[in-house]
Amino acid sequence: MNEIAPGLVGDFYDRGAECMARADLRALQLRRLRDAVTRASAGVGHYRRSFGGAGLGVDDIDDLEDIQRFPFTLKDDLREAYPFGWFAVDRTQVVRVHASSGTTGKPTVVGSTRADIDIWAGLMARCMYTAGIRPGDIVHNTHGYGLFTGGLGVHYGAERLGCTIVPMSGGQTRRQVSLLRDFGATAIVGTPSYIVHLIEVAKADNVDLEQGALRCGMFGGEPWCEQMRAELETGLGVHAHDLYGLCEIMGPGVACECRVQDGLHGWEDHFLFEVIDPESGDPLPPGRAGELVITTLTREAMPIIRYRTGDITRLLDEPCGCGRSHVRIQKVTGRSDDMLIIRGVNVYPSQIESVLMSFEGMSPHYRIIVDRESGLDTLTVEAAHPSRSAPNVDDLASALCDRFKAQLGVTCRVQLVAESQLPRSKGKAQRVWDLRKKNQSGPCLEE
Repeated sequence: MNEIAPGLVGDFYDRGAECMARADLRALQLRRLRDAVTRASAGVGHYRRSFGGAGLGVDDIDDLEDIQRFPFTLKDDLREAYPFGWFAVDRTQVVRVHASSGTTGKPTVVGSTRADIDIWAGLMARCMYTAGIRPGDIVHNTHGYGLFTGGLGVHYGAERLGCTIVPMSGGQTRRQVSLLRDFGATAIVGTPSYIVHLIEVAKADNVDLEQGALRCGMFGGEPWCEQMRAELETGLGVHAHDLYGLCEIMGPGVACECRVQDGLHGWEDHFLFEVIDPESGDPLPPGRAGELVITTLTREAMPIIRYRTGDITRLLDEPCGCGRSHVRIQKVTGRSDDMLIIRGVNVYPSQIESVLMSFEGMSPHYRIIVDRESGLDTLTVEAAHPSRSAPNVDDLASALCDRFKAQLGVTCRVQLVAESQLPRSKGKAQRVWDLRKKNQSGPCLEE
């Protein structure tokens, strides 16, 4: 593995913000939370109605825990405000809009003022520095540009940090491999599933990326397991860091792993994080797994109060070895809305991926097919294996079935296929085909 720039411990992009004493950080959050609630109540019709209906206002916030009395914000709430009904400022103050894909309905539209863009660029620069990227590095950006927040979020952060950015976007994978080698990129950013595909293409073309200039990778946009981290680090010769964000809140840059790689530092000077029971909505203490809820503290154009992200994770409040004081968000293990219920058992795609990657020779390319036969749910995992014709392939499929049964508690079928038989994605990987859903003939796509 290539060496990364030394000295992350004790080396910070913004020491004053990143290492703020917990008491001072909570006091800052409380001031900014009161400002955010005031801004939301005054500028967003949805909040005027929901807060008013609950008899709540800024005067009801005396400490951070008081936010738990306020109603949640759901993605459907944002859709109902399409296109610009969530803006808390005049539309002429909005200098950029992004939007979700809208594959399951109207897209959610997100607006930013100049101040919002400035904060976003600063937080992305903070994330990149936290992961080990430094001024002067060449950053190869495979995230898509356009209405998707990933590409421009990384782009602005890299420029703010003083890096040379290569705005490649997705696709043209062979050209990407060539440019990585020719330009001597030292950092790469993208979705982990696409980067694994890029590694495979490089190997097929006899390009050894591990021996190149790359030393740092930042990967996000979809849940990924520790086994995939090992594959990314081995295939690229990098330290692989998780990057978290979502369009509705800001985009990438909400949280990032440091060199310790034990949870993602969530930037609490700009966001308030909670974890709740996804069924009851009750708050959960640090260390308990549940659904992540985020409140924006500094966004001007679109303040968001208690947004239910759907992401399943835990908050870690123990001190981090890197010296940063901000709470850590454990790697997202799945989404509350992509959880599959198979004969009464809750199953997440990330659990299936973890089992697959625990077997030597298995690749992280797979497809989950859920169907119903004779009134009973069936689960089939189609997984890519480079030695599909090997004599022991049936034994491997049987061993996988046994492991799935032991670790997931469900019986499933395993079909090992050639990698070319599974579809590839230029962005977020599509994993689940739920054929139980009426009028659904294609993949169950996540927005």
